[in-house]
Amino acid sequence: MTHRHALIAAALAGVCAAQATAQDQMGVPKADQEACYGVAKAGQNDCGTATHGCAGVAAVDKDPNEWKFVAKGTCTKIGGSLEPGKTAKPAEPPPAEPKK
Repeated sequence: MTHRHALIAAALAGVCAAQATAQDQMGVPKADQEACYGVAKAGQNDCGTATHGCAGVAAVDKDPNEWKFVAKGTCTKIGGSLEPGKTAKPAEPPPAEPKK
């Protein structure tokens, strides 16, 4: 391996290690939190998914595969899911009564 290749390999290893450390820090909830899928607004997700490894890069609001930490026990109450891709749909309002 040439000096240049060794330098590039070392730089890539450093970037990968830094990203893994950042994910570990951001991917651990506090004792009173849980990861809730489908509630994050665009750009406000807390950590990575299968398609990216960064917080704050959710492309759309309420993507069922993006997540955000919320208080334990509140996820499904706010329309989210504890599993990716299974966001609960909000309850539909009852049909309007016909006018008399």
